Parts: sequence; C-alpha cells; structure tokens
Amino acid sequence: MLADDLTTGELPVTITSMHENHVQSFQTGSMPYGGAAVADYPASLVSQDTDRKLQLAMKRALDIVVSFSALLVLAPLLLLVCAAIKLDSRGPIFFRQERWGRNCTKIKVLKFRSMRTDLCDVTGVAQTVRNDPRITRIGAFLRKSNIDELPQLINVLKGDMSLVGPRCHAVGMLAAGVLYEDLCPNYHERHAMRPGMTGLAQMRGLRGPTDRASKARARVASDLYYVNNFSFMLDLRIILGTVRSELTGGKGF
Repeated sequence: MLADDLTTGELPVTITSMHENHVQSFQTGSMPYGGAAVADYPASLVSQDTDRKLQLAMKRALDIVVSFSALLVLAPLLLLVCAAIKLDSRGPIFFRQERWGRNCTKIKVLKFRSMRTDLCDVTGVAQTVRNDPRITRIGAFLRKSNIDELPQLINVLKGDMSLVGPRCHAVGMLAAGVLYEDLCPNYHERHAMRPGMTGLAQMRGLRGPTDRASKARARVASDLYYVNNFSFMLDLRIILGTVRSELTGGKGF
C-alpha cells in the first residue's frame, strides 16, 4: 500500500500525527510532551517514541556509512569533475549556498559550480530554468546527471544533511514569486528533520522550478508526509526509487 502511495502520489494533504509534538519541540527547543514525566503518558506513546529514536539512529548510521564509502569510491570521478570545471570556466570549483537545515538552522551546502561566477545567484531567489544562459558547458552535463550535487555527501557526513529528507531549500527561496513561508503557513514544519539529498517529493517527480503555487504546495505536502511518517524502511524505499529514476534518465537542468 505504502509503495503504491509513494509512486502514484496519492498522499493525504491533511497531515496529523503524534509526531507533531516533536515538530513543535524542534522549533521551540522544548522537550517533547512539554517536559512532562514519561509516566504521565500511555505506554504506547512511550514505545512509539523509543522506536522513532531507534529509527533515527539507524538513519544516521546509514548516512555515515554510505556518504563516507561513496566519497572514497567516487574520489577519481570527483577529481575529474574538479579539473573539468577549472578548465571550462573561471571561478571556484564549489558553489556554497546558505540553506535551511534541521530545526530551522542555517547551513552552508556544497555543490559543484555549474554556472558562470559573474551570473551566479547565491541567494537562490532566481531559480534555474530550462536553457538558462547562466549555466556553463560542463555545468549543463553536471546538472542533467545530478553530479553537481555529489559534494553534498560531505554535508551528509558532517551531519548537516541526510541521504533522505525534505529538499534542502535556499533561505528566502520563492515559489510562484512568493516566499515559501508565506505560501505555506506550515512550511517550517518540514525542517523538523535534516534536509536530504533526495526525498519523497523528488522521487515522485516534483522537481524543477516552482513557477506555480500548486506545485510548491504539493512538494511541501510530500515533505510533511515524510516527516510525520518517517521510518528506516521508508528511507530505503525512497533511495531505491531515486536510483531507479536516475538510471532511467535524470531530469535536472
């Protein structure tokens, strides 16, 4: 049932769950359940909370093992890309951008530079469009293949990001010309977990410029569904779905 929901996009828009208390505690810095004694709550809630903590520990272990191993295995490719970027255009190899992290903290996310330095928009306000004149020759290939995002494995290893999670948005990012925070009142609830290199929204094909409000709301709905229904097995399904999607042709530009 869940696997069908992930691929068909038949996800509930109204999201309620016991984890909403966790979302609020992440934003305010308070203890889950308002700091009340565990004994005051049913054993089922305590059990679910313990299970969630175990699932999160497994998720972090997978992040560390996969990101470290991938950086080692892909080292020759990463060095080749570095050389190609330097030969193709002037400027730094990496592009650093301030984005939203877990608990609404601000993090610096790494990507291979795919645009001309004199036209780059570090704020992320000017979204990339098809046939964008800012993109370099090597950058077009990197974006199409999503190789430009491989440096984010460093962010994952550091703990700023995860392999799977809500899309890592730039601070001040617009959707249909409006701030995400204004378009979706519950937008920041998606930051209860680490942002991911991939996620449920991307696996369902919700990527590219958000030129329509409906598209932006669909992405946020997918992110909130993931946050409130997170499990280690869900992460594995999303990773496998992403790999299958990339092997059949990336959609980046």
